[in-house]
Amino acid sequence: MPVVIVTGTGTEIGKTIVTAALAAVALARGRTVAVLKPAQTGLGPGEPGDAAEVARLAGKVTAVELARFPDPLAPATAARRAGAAPVRPDEVAEAAEKLAAEHDLVLIEGAGGLLVRFDGTGATLADAARLLRAPVLVVAPAGLGTLNATALTAEALRARELEPLGVVVGSWPAAPDLAARCNLADLPDVAGAPLLGAVPQGAGALAPPDFRARAAHWLAPRLDGRWDAAAFATRFGPGEHTDPATPLS
Repeated sequence: MPVVIVTGTGTEIGKTIVTAALAAVALARGRTVAVLKPAQTGLGPGEPGDAAEVARLAGKVTAVELARFPDPLAPATAARRAGAAPVRPDEVAEAAEKLAAEHDLVLIEGAGGLLVRFDGTGATLADAARLLRAPVLVVAPAGLGTLNATALTAEALRARELEPLGVVVGSWPAAPDLAARCNLADLPDVAGAPLLGAVPQGAGALAPPDFRARAAHWLAPRLDGRWDAAAFATRFGPGEHTDPATPLS
């Protein structure tokens, strides 16, 4: 998988931290990694964005932004308000292909959910994924409400002839409630794709060396990690009688 697209079922659910974990495990295996953020919104010039945060946590990655808009809005709206040219899917694909020619892995982190608009024509991250024929990893919340959003995202991918690579829980709570624990079984079912990891809540606050050392424990072997979905479900699922707040590795 030279290019992987990381999308989410919404905003503020852990896409950047999951992207950083993917980068960290790839770097630990000796691979070269680039992180591409097509449109960074809500930040001014000089402020560190999502790509920079991935580099801070994961290590030596090539971090690239194609555009930055100051308002914390969808890219199309933010570009319009800034009087700036929007990012187009073909620009995203071209940039990713150039990075893939020089790196073993290119991670493309979207803004918000899959169908957040890039421009006035309605183009989205899904259009870039189709141009690249790249797998799409879906980041989802752990708790109540995540099943519908995950199912809709998977359905939107398949409607565009794209298959979800899998689902990663972007912020697994320290004390998961019943909904979160049941969702370990239900998320892969509604997505029609495997559960490929769970990143613990607060992982982004770890010191970078600790983050890099632990990242492999949050991601499944298909993502170069050592996370075991069955063992995790046994430990945290609704039938487990041990304390669900047991700290993660």
